[in-house]
Amino acid sequence: MSEIITTNEVRHLVQGGIDSWEIIIGLEIHAQVVSNSKLFSGSSTSFGSNPMSQVSLVDAAMPGMLPVINEECVRQAVKTGLGLQAKINNTSVFDRKNYFYPDLPQGYQISQFKYPIVGEGEVAVDFKDKESIVVNIERLHLEQDAGKSIHDLSQDYSYIDLNRSGVALMEIVTKPDLRSAEEAKAFVTKLRTILRYLGTCDGNMEQGSLRADVNVSVRKPGDALGIRCEIKNVNSIRFIGQAIDYEAGRQIDILEEGGIINQETRLFDSATGKTRAMRSKEEAHDYRYFPDPDLLPLYLSDDFIKQVAIELPELPDQKKARFINDYGLTSYDASILVADRVSSEFFEGVAKGRDIKLVVNWITGELFASLNRLSLDIANSPITIESLGQLIDLISDKTLSGRLAKDVFEIMLDTKEMPKKIVEEKGLSQITDMASIEVVVDKVILENPDKVAELLEKPKLIGWFVGQIMKETAGKANPANVNKILRDKLKLG
Repeated sequence: MSEIITTNEVRHLVQGGIDSWEIIIGLEIHAQVVSNSKLFSGSSTSFGSNPMSQVSLVDAAMPGMLPVINEECVRQAVKTGLGLQAKINNTSVFDRKNYFYPDLPQGYQISQFKYPIVGEGEVAVDFKDKESIVVNIERLHLEQDAGKSIHDLSQDYSYIDLNRSGVALMEIVTKPDLRSAEEAKAFVTKLRTILRYLGTCDGNMEQGSLRADVNVSVRKPGDALGIRCEIKNVNSIRFIGQAIDYEAGRQIDILEEGGIINQETRLFDSATGKTRAMRSKEEAHDYRYFPDPDLLPLYLSDDFIKQVAIELPELPDQKKARFINDYGLTSYDASILVADRVSSEFFEGVAKGRDIKLVVNWITGELFASLNRLSLDIANSPITIESLGQLIDLISDKTLSGRLAKDVFEIMLDTKEMPKKIVEEKGLSQITDMASIEVVVDKVILENPDKVAELLEKPKLIGWFVGQIMKETAGKANPANVNKILRDKLKLG
């Protein structure tokens, strides 16, 4: 096997034995709660601050310091549970998860074990070319994050930054319902969309706000679950897919050679596309969980849960159904537009009173392609709702042809100017006047008698004439009018 795993090698490893092996995947998603302060202290949670600048005595585990629960973090966890169609538990308990690591100043992590704040839920995941699946959520619990160890500032020492220590996390655990890297990536994408709609996690994986522990095992179809390996802290959706493909292939190779899988924790190396062993896998009893004596059980009244439910926004699946029903969109187009809350709002802003098909084509086509090329998200788009709406109006009233509209669009990207101003300044209006077009048609016919004779024998050559006329008018002639005049003059019917 080469040092860097190629796409084709991964496909061979995983799919080569598809008839005899089944891949089983479960995910543990760590989502940072959107909150101004930490789970048990008032320290700031802002990203990118100087090391050790957001650390209270509680975060640093100074003697005698007691944790105090942050109500906003509880509210955000409940809101997330409701968004996942999950059971909200009226009573939950915080536990101490005991293990040693230098960036864990208390020597334990405050988490939840037997009695989490959120119970079972589900997430529906759609695909373009196959049936939807439902991924079952086993639980969601609140816990505090650890600090960060920094190993590359010195050859002799490791440094510790406790800014993240105590930041609130929601750990969202799925059941082992996923069967491929494609399904896992689609699930994480959908989950991130839901969290962003809810406003409970910003989903910025590059900042560590969302990361995944990926559990992978393989088995013969119908057999009991195989021995799983956990790949820790994967921080991109693309890497999640690569890690699953490699790890599944690795396990299949071992088993087909007569070996056994050791239950262990592994790390994914994005430079090589491989996973590597980190440590043998701990069982729950190794952590010596016990209820935190400094925190009372958390009780949520039904009225509190109902109040949070009232605050829920329209979620992606609801919005998709409405887009299909109200705007007549296809399921695929609706899925693309609701995948991002800002995109869905952009669409609805442009769509008011306009040709829906035209709006969808311009947003999912030209706009999304341009933003991707410029590495911009729609929130930072140089094209606004107002400017794209005005451009579509100019297409609808025949001021611009499709080709001219694309030219204007490119200028809009560069200058951020409104399309009407661009059309006026650069004289880009479509020529719709029949007499003006007829002059150009006569000229092209007169200059190309041999092509005219050929056209009379092969009417499909009319496209060549249309192209010449469009060239003569710098793309400004209305193509439909050009076609009509040509056919009338040459009696093509």
